[in-house]
Amino acid sequence: PTTPTTPPAPTPGEGHSADEAAVLTLVNQERAQAGCGPVRANPPLATLAAAFSKDMATRGFFDHTDPDGNTPWDRATKAGLAGLGGENIARGQGDAQAVMNAWMNSPGHKANILNCEFRTLGVGVYVAAGGPWWTQDFGF
Repeated sequence: PTTPTTPPAPTPGEGHSADEAAVLTLVNQERAQAGCGPVRANPPLATLAAAFSKDMATRGFFDHTDPDGNTPWDRATKAGLAGLGGENIARGQGDAQAVMNAWMNSPGHKANILNCEFRTLGVGVYVAAGGPWWTQDFGF
Protein backbone atom coordinates (compact mmCIF):
# COMPACT_ATOMS: atom_id res chain seq x y z
CA PRO A 1 0.00 0.00 0.00
CA THR A 2 1.23 3.45 -0.89
CA THR A 3 0.93 6.40 1.41
CA PRO A 4 -0.50 9.55 -0.19
CA THR A 5 2.13 12.23 -0.33
CA THR A 6 1.77 15.95 -0.61
CA PRO A 7 3.25 17.27 -3.86
CA PRO A 8 6.30 19.46 -3.32
CA ALA A 9 5.56 23.14 -2.99
CA PRO A 10 6.59 25.26 -5.97
CA THR A 11 9.98 26.86 -5.57
CA PRO A 12 9.78 30.59 -4.90
CA GLY A 13 11.15 32.65 -7.72
CA GLU A 14 9.41 30.75 -10.52
CA GLY A 15 7.10 33.71 -10.97
CA HIS A 16 3.92 31.76 -10.25
CA SER A 17 1.49 32.42 -7.44
CA ALA A 18 0.49 29.67 -5.03
CA ASP A 19 -2.98 29.64 -6.64
CA GLU A 20 -1.51 29.19 -10.12
CA ALA A 21 0.68 26.32 -8.90
CA ALA A 22 -2.30 24.76 -7.09
CA VAL A 23 -4.36 24.81 -10.31
CA LEU A 24 -1.59 22.90 -12.09
CA THR A 25 -1.53 20.31 -9.28
CA LEU A 26 -5.33 19.94 -9.37
CA VAL A 27 -5.31 19.61 -13.16
CA ASN A 28 -2.78 16.79 -12.90
CA GLN A 29 -4.85 15.03 -10.21
CA GLU A 30 -7.90 15.12 -12.51
CA ARG A 31 -5.80 13.94 -15.48
CA ALA A 32 -4.36 11.04 -13.47
CA GLN A 33 -7.87 9.89 -12.49
CA ALA A 34 -8.84 10.00 -16.18
CA GLY A 35 -5.76 8.05 -17.27
CA CYS A 36 -3.94 11.00 -18.87
CA GLY A 37 -0.31 11.88 -18.34
CA PRO A 38 0.48 15.04 -16.40
CA VAL A 39 0.92 18.45 -17.97
CA ARG A 40 4.05 20.36 -17.03
CA ALA A 41 4.23 24.03 -16.20
CA ASN A 42 5.14 26.14 -19.22
CA PRO A 43 6.40 29.63 -18.26
CA PRO A 44 5.69 31.25 -21.68
CA LEU A 45 2.12 29.90 -21.62
CA ALA A 46 1.78 31.12 -18.02
CA THR A 47 2.91 34.59 -19.13
CA LEU A 48 0.32 34.50 -21.94
CA ALA A 49 -2.41 33.35 -19.53
CA ALA A 50 -1.54 35.97 -16.92
CA ALA A 51 -1.52 38.74 -19.52
CA PHE A 52 -4.96 37.67 -20.76
CA SER A 53 -6.43 37.51 -17.24
CA LYS A 54 -5.12 41.03 -16.62
CA ASP A 55 -6.41 42.25 -19.99
CA MET A 56 -9.93 40.94 -19.26
CA ALA A 57 -9.89 42.70 -15.88
CA THR A 58 -8.41 45.94 -17.17
CA ARG A 59 -10.62 46.26 -20.24
CA GLY A 60 -13.74 44.85 -18.61
CA PHE A 61 -14.57 41.94 -20.89
CA PHE A 62 -14.95 38.19 -20.37
CA ASP A 63 -14.57 36.19 -23.56
CA HIS A 64 -11.97 34.08 -25.35
CA THR A 65 -11.90 36.70 -28.12
CA ASP A 66 -10.64 40.09 -26.93
CA PRO A 67 -12.24 43.43 -27.91
CA ASP A 68 -9.71 43.74 -30.75
CA GLY A 69 -10.97 40.47 -32.25
CA ASN A 70 -7.92 38.40 -31.27
CA THR A 71 -8.50 34.72 -30.48
CA PRO A 72 -6.31 32.73 -28.08
CA TRP A 73 -4.34 31.49 -31.10
CA ASP A 74 -3.86 35.05 -32.38
CA ARG A 75 -2.52 36.09 -28.97
CA ALA A 76 -0.20 33.07 -28.82
CA THR A 77 1.17 33.81 -32.30
CA LYS A 78 1.76 37.47 -31.39
CA ALA A 79 3.66 36.28 -28.31
CA GLY A 80 5.81 34.02 -30.49
CA LEU A 81 4.24 30.81 -29.19
CA ALA A 82 3.32 27.85 -31.38
CA GLY A 83 1.28 24.82 -30.41
CA LEU A 84 -1.50 26.35 -28.32
CA GLY A 85 -4.06 23.61 -27.77
CA GLY A 86 -6.88 25.22 -25.86
CA GLU A 87 -7.86 27.90 -23.37
CA ASN A 88 -10.10 27.93 -20.31
CA ILE A 89 -11.22 31.15 -18.64
CA ALA A 90 -13.19 31.80 -15.47
CA ARG A 91 -14.11 34.76 -13.34
CA GLY A 92 -14.97 35.24 -9.69
CA GLN A 93 -13.76 32.01 -8.10
CA GLY A 94 -11.79 32.79 -4.94
CA ASP A 95 -9.19 30.02 -5.05
CA ALA A 96 -7.72 27.19 -7.10
CA GLN A 97 -10.15 24.53 -5.86
CA ALA A 98 -13.18 26.73 -6.60
CA VAL A 99 -12.07 27.50 -10.15
CA MET A 100 -11.23 23.84 -10.82
CA ASN A 101 -14.68 22.81 -9.54
CA ALA A 102 -16.27 25.30 -11.95
CA TRP A 103 -14.17 24.11 -14.89
CA MET A 104 -14.76 20.41 -14.15
CA ASN A 105 -18.53 21.05 -14.04
CA SER A 106 -18.45 22.59 -17.54
CA PRO A 107 -18.16 20.04 -20.38
CA GLY A 108 -16.03 22.17 -22.69
CA HIS A 109 -13.60 23.24 -19.97
CA LYS A 110 -13.40 19.69 -18.60
CA ALA A 111 -12.59 18.40 -22.10
CA ASN A 112 -9.54 20.70 -22.25
CA ILE A 113 -8.35 19.65 -18.79
CA LEU A 114 -8.74 15.96 -19.67
CA ASN A 115 -7.32 16.18 -23.21
CA CYS A 116 -4.54 13.58 -23.05
CA GLU A 117 -2.83 15.18 -26.07
CA PHE A 118 -2.05 18.35 -24.13
CA ARG A 119 1.41 18.21 -22.52
CA THR A 120 1.95 21.72 -21.10
CA LEU A 121 -0.08 24.27 -19.17
CA GLY A 122 0.24 27.90 -18.23
CA VAL A 123 -2.07 29.32 -15.56
CA GLY A 124 -2.61 33.02 -14.95
CA VAL A 125 -4.77 34.62 -12.29
CA TYR A 126 -5.35 38.35 -11.93
CA VAL A 127 -6.94 39.56 -8.72
CA ALA A 128 -8.90 42.81 -8.87
CA ALA A 129 -12.38 44.12 -8.13
CA GLY A 130 -14.95 42.04 -10.01
CA GLY A 131 -12.57 39.07 -10.26
CA PRO A 132 -10.37 37.19 -9.82
CA TRP A 133 -9.90 36.38 -13.49
CA TRP A 134 -8.44 32.95 -14.34
CA THR A 135 -6.91 31.70 -17.58
CA GLN A 136 -5.53 28.28 -18.46
CA ASP A 137 -3.57 27.97 -21.71
CA PHE A 138 -2.82 24.39 -22.74
CA GLY A 139 -0.11 23.36 -25.17
CA PHE A 140 0.89 20.23 -27.07
